[in-house]
Amino acid sequence: MNIRHYILATAGHVDHGKSALVRALSGTDPDRLPEEKARGITIELGFAHIDLLAPATRPNETVPIPVSGSAAKKPGSTAVRSGEETGTGTVFRVGIVDVPGHEDFVKNMVAGVGSIDLALLVVSAKDGWKPQTEEHLQILTYLGVSRGIVALTMADLVPSTDSVRSQVREKLGGTPLEEAPIVATSVVTGTGIEELKSTLASVLAQTPAQRDLGKPRLAVDRAFTMRGAGTVVTGTLTGGTLRKGQAVVIEPGAKSARIRSIQSYNREVEQATPGSRVALNLPDLQTGENANPASAVSRGDVVVLPQMGRSSDTIDALLEVSARQAGAKPMKEGRLVRVHHGSGNSPAHVYFQGASALAPGERVIAEFRFDAPVFAFAGDRFIVRDWSEQQTLAGGVVLDPDAPRRRFRAPGRKQFLHTRSEHPNDPVAFVSSALAQDGAIDKSSLLAKSRVDAGEVERAIETLVRDGRAALHGHWVADAAWWQGLHRQSVEAIDAHHKSHPQEIGFRLVDLRQRLGRQATQGDLFDRLVGELCRDNGCARAGVAIRRGSHRPALPPHLHSAGAKLRAALAAKPLEPPSRKELTTDNDAVQAMRFLLQSGEAVEIGDELVLHADHYQRAIEQIRAHIQTHGGASVSELLQVLNTSRRIMVPLLEKLDRDGVTLRQGDKRVLKPARTTTPATSM
Repeated sequence: MNIRHYILATAGHVDHGKSALVRALSGTDPDRLPEEKARGITIELGFAHIDLLAPATRPNETVPIPVSGSAAKKPGSTAVRSGEETGTGTVFRVGIVDVPGHEDFVKNMVAGVGSIDLALLVVSAKDGWKPQTEEHLQILTYLGVSRGIVALTMADLVPSTDSVRSQVREKLGGTPLEEAPIVATSVVTGTGIEELKSTLASVLAQTPAQRDLGKPRLAVDRAFTMRGAGTVVTGTLTGGTLRKGQAVVIEPGAKSARIRSIQSYNREVEQATPGSRVALNLPDLQTGENANPASAVSRGDVVVLPQMGRSSDTIDALLEVSARQAGAKPMKEGRLVRVHHGSGNSPAHVYFQGASALAPGERVIAEFRFDAPVFAFAGDRFIVRDWSEQQTLAGGVVLDPDAPRRRFRAPGRKQFLHTRSEHPNDPVAFVSSALAQDGAIDKSSLLAKSRVDAGEVERAIETLVRDGRAALHGHWVADAAWWQGLHRQSVEAIDAHHKSHPQEIGFRLVDLRQRLGRQATQGDLFDRLVGELCRDNGCARAGVAIRRGSHRPALPPHLHSAGAKLRAALAAKPLEPPSRKELTTDNDAVQAMRFLLQSGEAVEIGDELVLHADHYQRAIEQIRAHIQTHGGASVSELLQVLNTSRRIMVPLLEKLDRDGVTLRQGDKRVLKPARTTTPATSM
């Protein structure tokens, strides 16, 4: 048996029979609160589910459905009883979210329709199209719901449904649901219920199941405590699979937890897949007013994996107001609004690019600055309502879930957001815009907070590399123009340093790193750049510096005189030169001495002793020859060999000890044995 998971949500005006229709379809009453029973209206989200048999794939084809136990299906029914196993064919397991229709509970309605595959728009055949019908349709449209069915309820109360059918079809014109099937039903007589099930199955057969992106998110719509189990959260799972025993994080707040058990449609399961209603037992967390904030969970939170990033207090998005809201006052920027995303709603101030207000039929790039962090993905859709929760103002799609607040109107930022707004569903546009903004990104974190899976990221990178717009550098992918600019900037900096400081062997790597900035020096990216500079740009590393391969250090003109004096002083008495303090009496002499040491023309023996490199090498040769001949030598003996003083000989021998040329044994020096490698013996 092949099971495909879907989520269906009701929508429509209060008292049009949504809950009764769900009960007729599934056998489950979605109204669970005493207040709902007493008032006869839905206040909170209700849940049910139904299994539907996929339609036959060829005309007159039937699929056998063995019925377990003594259960039997009604003749012609498309529904499969909960728990039945089908021998062949596909079953659509449909989670149903029943939403409130009253205008006072629209915020609860929005919390239930954020991740659905199909809408069941309910309109009373007796009352027709009503204000909440229109608002719910706008919300569905803003959220990108493109598949739906209209159920005309209470068909037994009117002689004909033709008039209301025409009205509904007219109201749906120009919306994604304009071609939606319309089915007349009555829960009293049973009229149309089986037809509605069959129609649901037919529409679902044309609806792709939710993809597993490897990025599971469960927007919490209920959180409660069960005796003996602890905290349980429920929600609709999207984006990936969750498994029993898995470590998860609750956002916002990065609260760690581990899944003790999972239920889906009243069954214990080892794992839950996208498009399912899911209950997670998270005993590490708490609920209620007295819960510790560090481990509290409630509606609006999101269960994610630790590697999926953190929440943000700023989101950039493409925002639009439907032309169907004609007559509504323009939405002004700077306004405090409520942003409904996932199962929560959060206060935020909204700002626009290039506009001060947004009128019906218009769209604009907007920035939402939240009072508290929210967790969103690029590509997510959301609803904007007024602060008093009286009116739906607009809908939008997230372009950047981690927006830098201070750069909203910067030219580069505008281009980034424009590119994404023009292609909100194109992985190539999302990858290229991210690279254009950030320069280079570790592939493992590229678009981590997006509705793009790893395969799509890889294919987008391949496309950009093939087109010459991106380049791969190990686990980094870089914008090609930006990377070439780094090469150019680095070479220019090295050349400029050679020109202004010809006496130095090269440009210090630490200074080049600082010159290029944070983007170019994250992780091991800078080392990769240096490697390419040496391979492709004629550069070479020189210790802690980098230089052009053709560069030869030379004293600048203004230090020629100081350099000549130092060379003369070191040459006059090869093994009895003046002290370093005597040699460097002014700034020019200090700079000239630094050049002689860096270039290797002179050698620093100790803090106060410098020898010319040629004389230093000659001294080593004499010491080595004497020791080889005599087997060892004292300081006094070597003083006579070199014809110098203890001021020179003692620090010279100490340096040779440090450098591994000689080895002190008592009051004598011997040559340090060369390290030998023991040959391997064969067995």
